Amino acid sequence: MSVLRGVYVSKLRVRERVVKKERERMSEFYNSLAEKMQSGSCVVMTVLEGESAGKKLLVTEPVEQYEGHAVFCERAGSLPRLVICGGGHVSIPMIRMGKMLEFQVTVLEDRPKFADNARVAGADVVICDSFEHGLERISGGEDTYFIIVTRGHRYDEVCLGAIVEKPNAYIGMMGSRRRVAIVKEELFEQGHEREKLDEVYTPIGLKIGAETPEEIAVSVMAEIIQVKHEKAEGCGYSKELLEALCDEDCKKQKKVLATIISRKGSAPRGVGTKMLILEDGTLIDTIGGGCAESDVITKALLMMREEKVRFQICMVDMTREAAEEEGMVCGGRIEVMLERV
Repeated sequence: MSVLRGVYVSKLRVRERVVKKERERMSEFYNSLAEKMQSGSCVVMTVLEGESAGKKLLVTEPVEQYEGHAVFCERAGSLPRLVICGGGHVSIPMIRMGKMLEFQVTVLEDRPKFADNARVAGADVVICDSFEHGLERISGGEDTYFIIVTRGHRYDEVCLGAIVEKPNAYIGMMGSRRRVAIVKEELFEQGHEREKLDEVYTPIGLKIGAETPEEIAVSVMAEIIQVKHEKAEGCGYSKELLEALCDEDCKKQKKVLATIISRKGSAPRGVGTKMLILEDGTLIDTIGGGCAESDVITKALLMMREEKVRFQICMVDMTREAAEEEGMVCGGRIEVMLERV
């Protein structure tokens, strides 16, 4: 009996060392991810099958396989940035909607009174300077969305001329077809490439018959959402979730990270959406709520109790009947990746 007990204790200690080493590895990974996200964006790759299932790597571009096995890739980075050139009456609802949609909003305006209005509306950064000098302070990037809504033709030309040479996810410019055509032609004659000028979204916004500043803001932000989702490769890591993964006190708790890796039908949240479940019942973020989320939480808590299971993929079927019982308009099916972290 004592021999058997000794073997059991020995195996338990080995298991504890393995688990500790795995936690340290994951901690190092998320600290590295946080550093990468501060300086830009990167791609997180997770192996979904085989002996390496659950392995995570930071890569420069999405890949389809890792050593012959299926993977899930998602782009992670800082909040997308919305740069609005012009602080007039149309800009104010754009600022508010940009904040609602979790953009970091920057406004360029050369008139102090209108710059103050942008601050009151909630812009994160307001640059009160000439458009030419203000744009010199903005580098652009693959997650930067530019909106040009200045008060005149000459300001449009200055802004567009500077912006088309910057890396960007979107450039939209307000103005009549004639005004926009004149600006583009003048910039072409100055040496800017025709292809870059033709990529500018004009007329700006989706065609919904918008007339008021608020309606125009809705049409413009809807167009940006459309472009953003077409480019999307995953919803990434929220600031709160990443902080929890790197927090020293949080590291002491068992926890499971849930990520939607596929979706069929009208499930409430998209691919890449995440939720962190802690052993004390704390939830950070959501994958949509309702019975689907409840099922995932239950599976995550079981994983924390069963030390052997550190990675699994589960299918959650949100049938019409279940959705109606929950009072939800969504149905569909989601595939969720669960990882001990």
